[in-house]
Amino acid sequence: MRFSGYRCSVCGREYEESEELYLCPNDQGCLDVVLDNAVILKTTTPEQLVDPDREPSQWRYLPLLPVDDPGARGTPLRRVGWTPLYSLPVLRERCGLTALWLKDEGTNPTASLKDRASSLVAVRAGQIGAETLVTASTGNAGAALAGMAAALQLQAVVFAPRSAPVAKLAQMLAYGARVILVEGTYDQASALSREVSQSLGWYCRNTGYNPFTAEGKKTAAFEIWEAVRQGQIELAPGNSLTIFVSVGDGNIISGLHKGFRDLSDLGWLDFQFRIFGVQAEGSAAVARAFRSGGERIEAVQASTVADSICVDMPADGLRALRAVRQSGGSYITVQDEQIVQAVAELGRVGVFAEPAAAAAYAGCLLAKATGQIAAEEPVLVFSTGSGLKDVTVVQRAVPQAPVIEPTLEAVKRLLKL
Repeated sequence: MRFSGYRCSVCGREYEESEELYLCPNDQGCLDVVLDNAVILKTTTPEQLVDPDREPSQWRYLPLLPVDDPGARGTPLRRVGWTPLYSLPVLRERCGLTALWLKDEGTNPTASLKDRASSLVAVRAGQIGAETLVTASTGNAGAALAGMAAALQLQAVVFAPRSAPVAKLAQMLAYGARVILVEGTYDQASALSREVSQSLGWYCRNTGYNPFTAEGKKTAAFEIWEAVRQGQIELAPGNSLTIFVSVGDGNIISGLHKGFRDLSDLGWLDFQFRIFGVQAEGSAAVARAFRSGGERIEAVQASTVADSICVDMPADGLRALRAVRQSGGSYITVQDEQIVQAVAELGRVGVFAEPAAAAAYAGCLLAKATGQIAAEEPVLVFSTGSGLKDVTVVQRAVPQAPVIEPTLEAVKRLLKL
């Protein structure tokens, strides 16, 4: 069996696979899923994983995942991952980077990277016999859980702050989830969902809290690795790849790091990488800890237009902090105005990103402007969700459309012809 157990990211204590755990019982640290590399190496080769005839989704990497084949063929669950990689030559010229790529996670079934985590959690729930899944979310994680649960005919319950974007709430409801709005912050909704899970025995998907969330998100690292192997991302010998990722709870960046570490432990990773975490200035708990030089992460009173990364106390903050340090990267904070401008700039090259997704590109621009990355450095930006998720904020990035009478004369007046 590939899945052999758990290891605490804080104290290092290990637990058996048969134990159904969320956090470490010893110190409440986030748990890493441990795979049996000996089994993987006996049954799988890198060449098999990158075979072009394999399923074009995250499930092509099933031999490196801690779940069995989910079945559910012909459903959106089997479409998760394998998201497009754009080179965007116009954007390269505008920002002064000669080797820039963007990975667009907005093409996932529910339009965000969170499908990677929610699909794996939903599959795990089905395999252990859980019928109801619960999570807290500002929108994307809840929508992803609702969609993946619907694909497997499981029930989803989502606790969301009352301030969550209307489009995301509507999406959850359309998938048949039971949505409960909380008069409070995301962190309060998260605490409530964990309490409900423990009381009612529901399977909790919460980011960072459930070890399988990072296991789903690590599949994005596998896709980057494959893109390098296939020459889609061109790296000269000795070059490393610099990756920009927006950070809220910290689970995406820790999941990416876990994916690269898994490949490295198998002896399959043949390039270097470093990760830059990007946080909104008004929600920068992990960035502040990084700048302090220590590992103590203190809660902030978060406020930003990028709701998906608006977090007081990151649930996966320690692993997110270590992911950047261990890869030789850094943390960058950006203002809301820079995020909104990044939405507009990406839109003008055909990528419609929500504010939290555009934050990664805003961080890339700031890193270039401050000399933290060089013009010729290979760079990949993660766009983690579609702009359709939060059109209210996106409207701030674009001019208002004029209203005219339906006549040719009115058109000419408008265009000053």
